[in-house]
Amino acid sequence: MQIRVNKIIWMPLEFVATLRNYNCLHPSIMKRKLGMVRTLLILYTILFCFNLPFCSAKDTLTLKDSISDRKNETLISASERFELGFFTPNGSSDNRRYVGIWYIRSNPRRIVWVANRSPPLDKRTGAFCIAEDGNLVVLDGNNESKWTTQLPGGSSFKGMVKLLDSGNLVLTKEDNGNSTVVWESFRNPTDTFLPGMNMDSNFKFTAWKSHDDPAPGNFIFRKDEEDENQYTIIKDDDDDLYWKSGVSGNFIKSAVFPLISSMLSNSAESGSDLRNTFKNCSSPSCKIASSSNIDRSNMMLVMNYDGQIQYFIRNNQSVSWLLIWWEPRDKCSVFKACGNNAICNSQTECKCLPKFDIVTPGDFSQGCRRRTPLKCNESSNGNFSKLEMMKLGKPDKEVKAPNETGCREICLEKCLCQAYSFETPNITRRDSRINSTCWLWIEDLNNIQENYTDGGRDIYLRWLPDSVVGSNRKEDISDRKFRGTLIALVTMASFTVMACVIAYSYIQKKKANRQEEMQRALGLHLYNSQMHVRDLIDSGQFREEDKKSIDLPFFDFRSVLAATDNFSEANKLGKGGFGPVYKGKFSGGQDIAVKRLSSVSGQGLQEFKNEVVLIAKLQHRNLVRILGYCIEGGERILLYEYMPNKSLDFFIFDRTLSVLLDWETRFNIILGIARGLVYLHQDSRLRIIHRDLKTSNILLDHEMNPKISDFGLAKIFEGTQTEGTTNRVVGTYGYMSPEYALDGFFSVKSDVFSFGVVVLEIISGKKNTGFYNSEEALSLLGYAWRLWQEDKALDLIDQKLRESWKTDEILKCINIGLLCVQEDPDDRPTMSMVIVMLGGETVTLPAPKAPAFILKRGIFGMPSSSSSKLESKVEITVSLDGR
Repeated sequence: MQIRVNKIIWMPLEFVATLRNYNCLHPSIMKRKLGMVRTLLILYTILFCFNLPFCSAKDTLTLKDSISDRKNETLISASERFELGFFTPNGSSDNRRYVGIWYIRSNPRRIVWVANRSPPLDKRTGAFCIAEDGNLVVLDGNNESKWTTQLPGGSSFKGMVKLLDSGNLVLTKEDNGNSTVVWESFRNPTDTFLPGMNMDSNFKFTAWKSHDDPAPGNFIFRKDEEDENQYTIIKDDDDDLYWKSGVSGNFIKSAVFPLISSMLSNSAESGSDLRNTFKNCSSPSCKIASSSNIDRSNMMLVMNYDGQIQYFIRNNQSVSWLLIWWEPRDKCSVFKACGNNAICNSQTECKCLPKFDIVTPGDFSQGCRRRTPLKCNESSNGNFSKLEMMKLGKPDKEVKAPNETGCREICLEKCLCQAYSFETPNITRRDSRINSTCWLWIEDLNNIQENYTDGGRDIYLRWLPDSVVGSNRKEDISDRKFRGTLIALVTMASFTVMACVIAYSYIQKKKANRQEEMQRALGLHLYNSQMHVRDLIDSGQFREEDKKSIDLPFFDFRSVLAATDNFSEANKLGKGGFGPVYKGKFSGGQDIAVKRLSSVSGQGLQEFKNEVVLIAKLQHRNLVRILGYCIEGGERILLYEYMPNKSLDFFIFDRTLSVLLDWETRFNIILGIARGLVYLHQDSRLRIIHRDLKTSNILLDHEMNPKISDFGLAKIFEGTQTEGTTNRVVGTYGYMSPEYALDGFFSVKSDVFSFGVVVLEIISGKKNTGFYNSEEALSLLGYAWRLWQEDKALDLIDQKLRESWKTDEILKCINIGLLCVQEDPDDRPTMSMVIVMLGGETVTLPAPKAPAFILKRGIFGMPSSSSSKLESKVEITVSLDGR
């Protein structure tokens, strides 16, 4: 159509230009020619005007217009930012149809508003139009209304509905030449907040019921009714508070939320202001955003169906959205997740504060209460327990104090002060007299979270000794007769309590005897840690520098022999660098895995101690759990929880068993390994480098959940240490990073490299060290890199995944795998960034650089590195076999 219009315009003009070349024509002839030109111009002008509406998109509907689903008709805003039409959510295969608004250039499609949230249309016969009474309506095939704006009806309507570039659908009415807005989608949102909306006290947006059901769900985002500067998420529309902003006030600060708050209040920021805000945020997504061209029109806030409020941005050229901020971030961010006076930890269950007991056993909804209540008519003295790196609800009072002692004294002066915290500002000599900030909690403590590294503070919890409380009680009874009666009652109660204590002690003693007999039958002896270590040292098993406490159950060798049937071959599960592994079973029926240090193993006492001391202190669902250990004579034995599905390599490299691992299972394994490494690298109390991550060290439980094992080569970093070097390089060929294999340099990025190799092996079903392309003799990493450069990455995928893979998800994992195996450690992402990449559907991933160790076949059939040769001073200890 556009080409036809161009011809209509230019043909008469070319004809006029031709006439100029015949200026010698007779005037009568020229007059007739010019008359023909005028006629043609009038004709072409009429045709042009007739065709013009079909050459541009329509953004407006009037009373006589409609949008038909059968004809795939839509409205498109003037600058082609938003589109309104019929859609089926998230590409579902059913016939549910909705009228909605979405971003035109967005992958995947981002729906920002839905008209008929419930019920949907069931066929492609619907229409969207303006009814005669002036209401917007969605009609089904029988012309029955499925949704309407429900405005007061009138006798006649003159007006129109228009889709603006802001995403706002505006219905206007004309009256005596004046146009009035009578309805707009910005005042009737669904689950998405767009720039230009204004969050007042009556404004709220409601989540979808599920990822593919736009019906109103269980979560509502709105302003806090008690504080107009804060926001809340309400669950089930019954005022059940699920999340609340500003719980910690200025006590815990957020780098991103002020930007969201300004967006909700419809205030403007420049592009530089936005980038500066993102620079102050430490998350990987913020770092990407700080270097992008962002403006307010490319932002949105979504109330997700799972209860998270999510903030997305994208730059002006991108079609993908980047998730920048979300709350609640974990179960501890839910409002009063553990009730009052209870501590929440994302890795464990709720627990009461020190000197507190749970109100209802097994149920933290009512929180915990003090064993010794604080009372104003008693002594104001008390002790304090220090709780390190805690997140805590907003304090009740903020005062100035010269130092920590002064803050403590202020708390003691207030009889009901529950706890205090203080902060010393960064000061110079000139302003050295500036006092510290002292926070006080008078009411019950709530929203407590421990190990809160991002802005957590030390809290001093107040408690009273029982002796202090008892010594300060006053006797108010003066009636002697009543006192005598009270004494008699107390005496009777004391005898009753004493009898109960004696009976309870007798029952507990019998119970303890039974437990001791059971433990003796199992061969389990729980020794006092210090006594046991001292016995080990005296027996010559440990050197002087090995005097460390071992907080782990000890098993005697006889019970281990009985459990494994004297280490019979029938119970042997496999063999690794440490030694053989056997399946064992105690008389109680518990299955265990028994790892026995081989006398010829390259791993010695230090590796054994790593396992005993280190793993006992690690608690994570994606780390294998150690149950105990045994040292007797020359035997060093470790006992683990039994993994019925053995290790990942047992499945992934077997032509028959690999069929059992569909893509969803493999993706969950990748995600689980990543979560385990994030815990080791940053969430545990000490930073831990595994140094031997590989498929054979990934064990699978009965539900195919991955668990990282074998910490014999692990290194512990203390404080702020992030890297180290060694002259003894240990690990497994094919999984070691180049900087570690060649120079002995290791860091968290060494584990990231190994993780990248494991990801590519999981996707391809092939070993890095055993795979060679027949034409170019490449390693798996080199082969994957070549396919990526040739835009043939899908050729890398294990063909057994053909029926289950998700193309976008699997390409994302290949991209992440190649990012992790880049040669320069600084180019590799951290594991926390990997989690963001794996979990975010809209994260834009950077392009990878060439990987390290693109191997070619050596002269003896062994692969040789493309990097520099190993230095002779580095001792290489590698394992070629799976463990």
